[in-house]
Amino acid sequence: MAQSYPMVSGDGAHSYAKNSTLQRRVVDAAKELIYEAISDKLDLKLLKFDASNTFQIADLGCSIGPNTFIAVQNIIEAVELKLLQPDHQNLSSIEFQVLFNDHYDNDFNTLFKSLPHSRKYFAAGVPGSFHNRLFPKATLHFVHSSYSLHWLSKVPKELVDQNSPLWNKESARRRRFVKEVAEAYSGQFKNDMESFLNARAQELVPGGLMVITIHAIPDGIPFSQTGPGVLADVFGLCLVDLAKMGVISEEKVDSFNSPTHTTTPKELKAIIQRNENFTIERMEKLNRPVGHIKFSAKIYTLGVRAVFEGLIKEHFGEELVEQIFNYFRTKAEENASIIENTHNMIDLFLLLKRTI
Repeated sequence: MAQSYPMVSGDGAHSYAKNSTLQRRVVDAAKELIYEAISDKLDLKLLKFDASNTFQIADLGCSIGPNTFIAVQNIIEAVELKLLQPDHQNLSSIEFQVLFNDHYDNDFNTLFKSLPHSRKYFAAGVPGSFHNRLFPKATLHFVHSSYSLHWLSKVPKELVDQNSPLWNKESARRRRFVKEVAEAYSGQFKNDMESFLNARAQELVPGGLMVITIHAIPDGIPFSQTGPGVLADVFGLCLVDLAKMGVISEEKVDSFNSPTHTTTPKELKAIIQRNENFTIERMEKLNRPVGHIKFSAKIYTLGVRAVFEGLIKEHFGEELVEQIFNYFRTKAEENASIIENTHNMIDLFLLLKRTI
């Protein structure tokens, strides 16, 4: 079974719902591209519909909202505009069903309590790993996944096998910068993406569309000079210090690995092209204007905690979560200039079409 570390549940101060502004900006930035994708690339007359004339949408890695609802609304509005065209009037009776997917321990209660009252779709939850099959064959018309595919199904086996030369390779602070470790993560990402694409190829109808938004490292930029690289460094420094203080054991620190991988445009494009089940209809950098925002260690820590608290709780124990993140905020303040001056990450927008 795939490893699962859901976002912080509920709607409290540390929740993902309250600390996912970055992810919201990505959804907003992709809105016009989704409209264009559906207008230009979705051929409703060629799509396979069942007797109920239902347009099936799946959002993979939906978390708990509200971003998933905004993304879904953008998709439905774009399809509705398409249906207004004269040559689609015979499809005006189409209804929409949205299938919200995330891991089994995602907070689906919060998700469904937050469903918009004015929604124009039927909603259902589908728990499970999107690295595997989730839906019947050829039943989906549109798949959406935003800021989810950097999560791996598991930590690369080379890092958890005590007989591997990569076992406890380097300190927790510097491990992700070791070439062989980076290659192990890249290999796991390639395997997971291949599984993801193969599963979606089974589930999408021929001609169906899939939109993926994912953060990435610009080609040619070292991981150590990027936001995720600096986060790994600062968090590793935090853990090493806490071990020296006796708060956590060195063994726990040495065995800590995050099941995430930040890809590059070149790597991702090669994986999709090798798969051959999809054509890349569009692949570009999202324009996500943010302006200059003064760094805040508090906000930075809240964002990191909303995403990674589940992983920290699982590995170090619930009783240490508060202390770890409080100290991480201190280290973030000490390293504010480094965090601020990293290379800008890019947000990739990919439009894939299931081959016919």
